[in-house]
Amino acid sequence: MYASVTDLIERFGETEIVELTDLEHTGAVDEAMAEQALTDATSEIDGYLAARYRLPVTDTPRLLSLLCTDIARYRLQTHVTTDQARQRYEDAVAKLKAIARGEINLPLDTPPPASAEPRVVSGSGRTFDKDTLRGY
Repeated sequence: MYASVTDLIERFGETEIVELTDLEHTGAVDEAMAEQALTDATSEIDGYLAARYRLPVTDTPRLLSLLCTDIARYRLQTHVTTDQARQRYEDAVAKLKAIARGEINLPLDTPPPASAEPRVVSGSGRTFDKDTLRGY
């Protein structure tokens, strides 16, 4: 995962995360529910990054952590979604699309490897060579 439950709590506050995850009304964060939202957010992020980066991104940049928490928070708001959470989600998706298009690069410690090996194509030979053009 690109973010942890602790990241989620630090970003949005424990009170909000308890409200979003505590369906049993225990007064505590439901860690399993929060982790599931973060796992789902990570999968969504990977869907955008797969075209340009080797997955999973191991040296997670702060940008991915921020996007992951925004997406997870939105996903946790199952009954009523706030305008702020929806806007943050839409902004996160827009950033991911920009990353996929190459407009934004992830600040990785080690650059991603080339996406493919160079291709060598061989043909059937020259159509026009010295011998076929003789006499023209």
